[in-house]
Amino acid sequence: MPELDGGTKTARLIILAQRLAEQTPHFFEIKGSGDGDRAVNEFIAQLSSMAKGLFGHDFSQAKISGKCGFTVDFYIPDEQMVVEFAFSLHQPMNEFERDVFKCLLAQEDGSRVQKLVLVGKPGGMKKLDSPGPMMMRNWVQEKHGLEIEVFELQRPPQSS
Repeated sequence: MPELDGGTKTARLIILAQRLAEQTPHFFEIKGSGDGDRAVNEFIAQLSSMAKGLFGHDFSQAKISGKCGFTVDFYIPDEQMVVEFAFSLHQPMNEFERDVFKCLLAQEDGSRVQKLVLVGKPGGMKKLDSPGPMMMRNWVQEKHGLEIEVFELQRPPQSS
């Protein structure tokens, strides 16, 4: 695993999230809507605190559009990057379209957003590489200059 002191803030945030996921008991287990929502909120709160300590600035729960008031998990202005932790990407109903639309509205409102990074659990990349989401990713890149990247947090290796 790369170190936290090199690379972009986005890369360091993803590394931090991977480490937190590995240290969080039952992180990769399916929990259901109520327990799952609470677990995600707790994870994001812990990650926000850790990231603030690492960067010396709070990039979390940032409003990227003044007109509609949408917030994103993290916005790193100097990288023009939105990072959303979308742990249901692997499921049929997920937040992919909503996260893309928030970025497009922010662009329309004058925010500097050129890249959306979606961080999910295993299976998210496969889901977003299917024809429909791929077509949408290509369209927003071509028409709006919004690049979309997907990362998956990985299960830690099982100790023997």
